[in-house]
Order: sequence, then C-alpha cells, then structure tokens
Amino acid sequence: MFQGKSTTEGKRFFVRIDKDLEDLIPGYIENRQKDIKSIRAALEAGNFESIRILGHSMKGSGGGYGFDEITKIGASLEKAAKDNDIEAIKEWTEKLSEYIDSVEITYG
Repeated sequence: MFQGKSTTEGKRFFVRIDKDLEDLIPGYIENRQKDIKSIRAALEAGNFESIRILGHSMKGSGGGYGFDEITKIGASLEKAAKDNDIEAIKEWTEKLSEYIDSVEITYG
C-alpha cells in the first residue's frame, strides 16, 4: 500500500497521496474533523474509553491513507486515554486540529 510522505515547513504540512485515493481523502479528513469534536465531547464527559477507541482507529488508518502524522497523533491519543491524562489528550487533540487545518495534499 502506498505510504504518503510528509514534511513540515513552519505550520504547514505537505503530504503526497496516491492518486487512487484522491476520491476518498475529503471524506477521510472530514471524519477526522468529526473525531476532534467527539474527543472534546468525550473528554468533557470523562469518557476515556471513547477517546482510546478514536485514537486507536486513527493510529490504524492514518498511514494507510498516507497521513503518517495522523497515525502518530492517534497512537499518542490512545496512550493518553489509557493513562487518563487529560492534559495530554487536550494537547494531542489540538495538534490534530492544527494538522487538519494546515495539511496541504498533492496527488500523484
């Protein structure tokens, strides 16, 4: 499976994704935006298990779509949720939000 390559320049993330995935990427990104809202709501409710599951899902899916950074963030969210670490969850959720807002995707 194609692995995307990403680099950071300032706060911009540049990712090259396989052209075969182009139709799937907008939905994938939209779902991560929904995940951010879900994580924040779960945190408010003290539902660490939901956050763990969302992090685990991102950890598993990110690389498959070419978003290695989402895999990393997902793994960190999963661990933070297992540890009931509220501050780390907030930090990683913010990093995910920043990443989603600043990622620039090219296809090839």
